[in-house]
Amino acid sequence: MTRTVEPRSSLSTRAARTLATTTKSVPQMRAITPRYLLRALPWVDLEAGAYRVNQLVDYRVGDGRISTSPGADPRPVPEDLRELWFLRDCPPALLEDVAAAFTAEVVGPGALLTSGDRATRLHLVVSGRVECHGTSASGQDALTGVAGTGDFFDADAFAVCGPWTVEARTATPCHLLVLERSRLAEFAAREPRLDGRLRAGPGERAGSGEAKVSLVAGHDGEPLLPRTFVEYTDDPREYELSVAQTVLQVHSRVGDLYNAPMNQYDQQVRLTVEAAREAQEAEILTNRDFGLLHNVTLAQRVHTRTGPPTPDDLDELLRLVWKKPAFFLAHPAAIAAFGRECTRRGVPPAVLDVFGSPMITWRGVPLLPSDKIPLDGSAGGTTSILLLRVGEEHQGVVGLRPAALDNEREPGVTVEPMGLDQRGIKSFLVSSYFSAAVLVDDAIGMLENVEVGNYHDYR
Repeated sequence: MTRTVEPRSSLSTRAARTLATTTKSVPQMRAITPRYLLRALPWVDLEAGAYRVNQLVDYRVGDGRISTSPGADPRPVPEDLRELWFLRDCPPALLEDVAAAFTAEVVGPGALLTSGDRATRLHLVVSGRVECHGTSASGQDALTGVAGTGDFFDADAFAVCGPWTVEARTATPCHLLVLERSRLAEFAAREPRLDGRLRAGPGERAGSGEAKVSLVAGHDGEPLLPRTFVEYTDDPREYELSVAQTVLQVHSRVGDLYNAPMNQYDQQVRLTVEAAREAQEAEILTNRDFGLLHNVTLAQRVHTRTGPPTPDDLDELLRLVWKKPAFFLAHPAAIAAFGRECTRRGVPPAVLDVFGSPMITWRGVPLLPSDKIPLDGSAGGTTSILLLRVGEEHQGVVGLRPAALDNEREPGVTVEPMGLDQRGIKSFLVSSYFSAAVLVDDAIGMLENVEVGNYHDYR
């Protein structure tokens, strides 16, 4: 059947558009994010390009974890073996030998590591998560700890070849370094200090902290008052400002012929500055020198107890950063995973308006999203969650930027015209100067090995 096409009786909209003016949006850029970290950090304006963090003298034995060398064949860092109380006084040469005596093992999830009646092996976790079960104070079987990267467990039982005090099982695939008790006995036979330590058994652990200011409080009468002074560290850390830069180029004929209704130079500069700001937030999180993810001490890191982020895990972070915590910072996938765990437990988190957007909170502390926190790439991957205290007045985390700059477009960002070249290309130098500083260790904490691919069936 042939369809009859009626002739048009008026001008088509397609043809009419050739005479019409089109209303246009400014150029859109999908990479632009709210950059909540840059908005939430208090900024310190520097008169020069460096910021010195002065602190009291620290005395510190260690952080309770043993670092391993990078690469495909990791080994314990020999000096870090002093975290084991029985190796604390041993000479460096012996520590080198003990580090070389560890053997590597790769095991799957569900493997029992504490088999046998006696603790004849010391396990050091290179990667993965190990769950330790024991008896709680009420006499019930309970999950008493989680071991992750750098952790070890039951060192006291291993030192004396005593009974295991926990039952340890791998919760994920794990890369482990293992020291046999028989090798430790060999080292003790040749090193009297180690032998003496092992015979004496577990003693008082050396601690860490700041140099104390001596005071007498709550006294009566006229006691002899202590003399004291406040001692500063003689090698304070200095943070130098970093820079993100690029040379923006626009041909002069583009600016001359196509500058209405929008200024081409302005739009090019605007989007370049947005990209520089995105790079700034990423660097503040991931830079190997001053990035927040790399400036969390091992003592301020905790592992998820079961994999996905739970209210219990965020409570652990709040235990570490308890003095005026300001906000959590997490990948959007981690925040979604936390929401699912709250839903499963029937404890939906409160919602708070932050920067004009609804944010979920935990214990009144908002969870700010940032896609700059690394996610390992897979749908069921892992990431980290940070908790920050901020501001100089709270000895927290601060952002750093220059106090004033020539050709400043916005704080810390300059756009300097560089002139025209012989091809008629106009250039602009776009620079963003920034850094960040953690004033004291307990201003930031991190939840590691956060799994984001866990879902629940509510049927």
